[in-house]
Amino acid sequence: MIEPYRGDFNARFTEAKYAELLRVISERTRTQIEFRIAETPCFFAPELMQRMVRAGEELTEQLLGNAEYMRASAEAIPEAFRVPNGDAHPHFMTVDFGLVRDANGELQPKLVEMQAFPSIFGYQAEISQAYKDVYGLDQSLTPFLDGLDEAGYWELLRETIVGNHDPKNVVLLEVEPEKQKTLPDFRVHEARLGIVTVDIAKLVKQGRRLFYRDETDDKLVAIERIYNRVIVDELERKQIELPFDYRDDLEIEWAGHPNWYFRVSKFSIPHLQHETVPAAVFLDDWFAGKGRERLPTERENWVFKPLYSFAGKGIQFAPTDADLAAIPEGERYLYLLQERVKFEPVIRTPEGMTQAEIRIMYVWPDGGKMTPAINLVRMGRGLMMGVDHNREKTWVGGSAGLSPTS
Repeated sequence: MIEPYRGDFNARFTEAKYAELLRVISERTRTQIEFRIAETPCFFAPELMQRMVRAGEELTEQLLGNAEYMRASAEAIPEAFRVPNGDAHPHFMTVDFGLVRDANGELQPKLVEMQAFPSIFGYQAEISQAYKDVYGLDQSLTPFLDGLDEAGYWELLRETIVGNHDPKNVVLLEVEPEKQKTLPDFRVHEARLGIVTVDIAKLVKQGRRLFYRDETDDKLVAIERIYNRVIVDELERKQIELPFDYRDDLEIEWAGHPNWYFRVSKFSIPHLQHETVPAAVFLDDWFAGKGRERLPTERENWVFKPLYSFAGKGIQFAPTDADLAAIPEGERYLYLLQERVKFEPVIRTPEGMTQAEIRIMYVWPDGGKMTPAINLVRMGRGLMMGVDHNREKTWVGGSAGLSPTS
């Protein structure tokens, strides 16, 4: 968005450099990237990034400081996934914003959703650097936040994910990790932190302990801390049979306690009051006549979402009465009606003006503070901004926001 960076990049872009970007990022992540990478990074003014950083902090403070909300969010955790020994705060927070025009024509961030769950912290640092290296950009441009540099960023992640443990006793836990599109991110975490990626279905339980099998010598290794990347929705959808019960009282530490996935999520949005938050109402309340006045009059400005899906699964725009009535009455509390955030196209590309959704990614170590660490950008020109929804277009996909440091 800011010059001279945008104009200079567009003028010097070549398809050969983009091909080199894809080669370099695959090499650095030791795997093939299965989602679309945008041709360009985005250049944002530090002031805009700071506004989103502060908004994310205020939204999180509002939720965690609300005793009534904390009770309600605890009750929202499905019984089968209520993990004991919860933490006082989440270790990770992601807050997604779209950019919209206000009545005065000024760009303003608008909340899309927030989730107390880790994002692609490893991959995002690598793709940001790859953009700078391949395209010969100013190396002082940074994706990092809060004054962090690369070394400080990885030290923060090490403190939060590994803690005081030997990395061999810390695992990144996922469902069928070799099949996940986020595998490149796992590879970066392995290389940077020395931890091991483990399939949740292959864990071994003995008493109150969990183990993984070391592939080099086939011996069981005790797990002391889990970097949790498991999406419960995927466990249920794939009917994964687990070697333990989430409700077991295990001798384990969590980096990203599973309960937070439910406690700060789309479920949070109707409870928030902030200038960045769109109107939202739970589907069961809407059927009961509660909160209907919050939503826009025109259905085309509504979005219908399941609370606990991931990567945009199940989202409908402009839902009809039939769409809403199709949800069984006993499941309506698991769905949300929300005012649609209409993104303003702000990124000038050779393919025209393109929209950007910006994710602010926070890390919160034990005994530390919630720290804005890095950003992620998804570029798109359709209704949905996720990389899965922009495959057939160019100058869209996963990207990075770079800002000048001086």
